[in-house]
Amino acid sequence: MSKVSIIEVKTADHLKQFVRFPMDLYKNNPYYVPSFIKDEMKIWDAKENPALQYSESKQFLAIKDNKISGRIAVIINHKEEKELGIKKVRFGWIDFINDPEVSKALIQTAIDYAKEHNIDKIEGPMGFTNLDKAGMLTMGFDKLATMIGIYNHAYYPEHLENLGLVKEKEWVEYEMNFPKVLPEKVEKFSGLIAQKYKLSVLKFKSKEEILPYVEPMFKLLDETYKHLSTYTPISDEQIKTYKEKYFPLIDKNYVICVVDENKQLVSFAITMPSYSKALQKSKGKLFPFGWWHFLQAAKKNDRANFYLIGIHPEYQRRGVTAIIFKEIFVRFTSMGINFAETNPELEENKSVQLLWQDYNPVNHKRRRTYSLEINDK
Repeated sequence: MSKVSIIEVKTADHLKQFVRFPMDLYKNNPYYVPSFIKDEMKIWDAKENPALQYSESKQFLAIKDNKISGRIAVIINHKEEKELGIKKVRFGWIDFINDPEVSKALIQTAIDYAKEHNIDKIEGPMGFTNLDKAGMLTMGFDKLATMIGIYNHAYYPEHLENLGLVKEKEWVEYEMNFPKVLPEKVEKFSGLIAQKYKLSVLKFKSKEEILPYVEPMFKLLDETYKHLSTYTPISDEQIKTYKEKYFPLIDKNYVICVVDENKQLVSFAITMPSYSKALQKSKGKLFPFGWWHFLQAAKKNDRANFYLIGIHPEYQRRGVTAIIFKEIFVRFTSMGINFAETNPELEENKSVQLLWQDYNPVNHKRRRTYSLEINDK
């Protein structure tokens, strides 16, 4: 049996191979959606990724039979340790051929890295922060991936479980056939709630008019999810990075902002047309022709994805979501959107899952992180 070698990514060529490996692994898979190569390269550049200011990381490639057979990244988020008291090695960007020796070598690399830093737990797949991709797919292998979700072969979870890793966190995702008629309950309450709390929906005439609300959206996101035990606040540098990365893809018609009588943001929802097929056609590159596929997806699409939704704690459970969903219904109907898909939601976050209850949601995907205590490994 051929031996598996692990090499650390230290050169630009190795980093390109690290980034491109899943594109080769899933070359003929109709459900895999590649990331932008340029964006993936920036993740490992301290000048481009503010999370590297408080994190340390390494990337590795697995070599077998003189071929790249797997990859993994290991991360220590010192901000997480300082603010939440959580000490662990995060592992992510994990991909491998269907060979137990390869997956074993990759996980052992994460274990060794943890031991070097006197850390007794590893968990993954996950990125640097809460807004990075996380969770290994455990259900929905025959569903088209989204731009912000990890896709993996069905054998991945089996490999990790055989190595002794156990479920740590679980996320669920839902798909909905968007209704042709707005539910009566939503129609009724949206007006009542807007009148009672003096709320209104902002009407953006251009995408540039959204810019002043980007930072308040992220701050509101912090307020919405700070009760979750694993949530760490988003830094100003991260806000800037996410704005630069995703703002070019945003369409003003897919952004809903609800404000109070003083024009203070109390709730928002960011949706996007599905760019999954556009990403597949672009093969991870925006130029020279990838931009055209994205332009077409923005103009003509029957599917949309929910990306972020935030509600100020003072307005949670007060029916504000009725206002958001009425506005989404009006806009989606005018744009010909028939299907909507949620982003991954923590299984225990029932308050978010209740948002979709009037739309007959179908749980079509599940994903989880796996962890391992390594005191005696």
